[in-house]
Amino acid sequence: MTDDDSVLLRTDGHAARLTLNRPRAINALDHAMVRRVAAALAAWEHDPAVEAVVVTGAGERGLCAGGDIRSIHADARAGAGASVAFWRDEYRLNAHIARFAKPYVAVMDGIVMGGGVGISAHGSVRVVTERSRVAMPETGIGFVPDVGGTWLLSRAPGELGTHLALTGAAVGAADALLCGLADHFVPSPRLPALLADLATGEAADVLPRYERPAPEGELAAHRAWIDHCYAAGTVEEILDRLFDSGEPAAKEAAGTILAKSPVALKVTLAAMRRAARLPTLARVLEQEYRVSCAALSSPDLVEGIRAQVIDKDRAPRWSPATLAEVTDGRVAGFFAPLGADVEPLGL
Repeated sequence: MTDDDSVLLRTDGHAARLTLNRPRAINALDHAMVRRVAAALAAWEHDPAVEAVVVTGAGERGLCAGGDIRSIHADARAGAGASVAFWRDEYRLNAHIARFAKPYVAVMDGIVMGGGVGISAHGSVRVVTERSRVAMPETGIGFVPDVGGTWLLSRAPGELGTHLALTGAAVGAADALLCGLADHFVPSPRLPALLADLATGEAADVLPRYERPAPEGELAAHRAWIDHCYAAGTVEEILDRLFDSGEPAAKEAAGTILAKSPVALKVTLAAMRRAARLPTLARVLEQEYRVSCAALSSPDLVEGIRAQVIDKDRAPRWSPATLAEVTDGRVAGFFAPLGADVEPLGL
């Protein structure tokens, strides 16, 4: 497959269609794909024949499973710096999607994780289906939610976003709607007709004909303990509250969190709290860029990808191994200004 084949571009009536086309990898994004999407959006934004952009993923498994973390693993081991350039272009793309001047319709069918959230959930029209599974699972690979994920999750109701950021849990359609990650539920059998109508009609007029109430989600029923437990000021206190709550689901969440990278957990909580105070997505992306660049030299990123994706033994050896060993200074280092040798985002 060539770079051009990995992102398919065409026009369909007055809509431009963008299809991520790496179905065997659940359309995971590499640098060439990011550049191709960015160039297409720049052209379409100024093309009077294009009135809307519609984004889908090839295959049956999902829109996009995230970034190409095998490449990030290889780059981190080699110390080559290619991941920094990838993130710089990816985050600039996320910002462009958020400010895109025309309707940007993201069909979030199937798996939508990490970079897949970045290419969809900043759009102006976000459609989920009964097959949608939306997540920011970065703490499980020793990384921190990026692509504007801390912006989105820090603005979810109560502490739902903190719960999702620390556990990396995937949510279905109703919970994606509840958390502000999506806008419309459309049953997947209705997608072909929806896409056909978007070629001739405006999204605001077309969608009401296809959207339905989403099947009941899970998070709303757990708001009480989620909001109480995750409002704590440290990861350790969050875990104490989860274990003490008496709720089986809370205890399960605590167990999930304890399997994640201690460094990533503490940096993620700090990033979420900081993101909640920042005024714009651009400022949050700049913060995430600093954090991602710092994570590239953290042993947990290489180890987490090794355990989950390369060797698949699911037995990462985190360094340090416990939350108690992660100092405030270690966490603060992830938010330090970029070095003079790193090109800024320039948002």
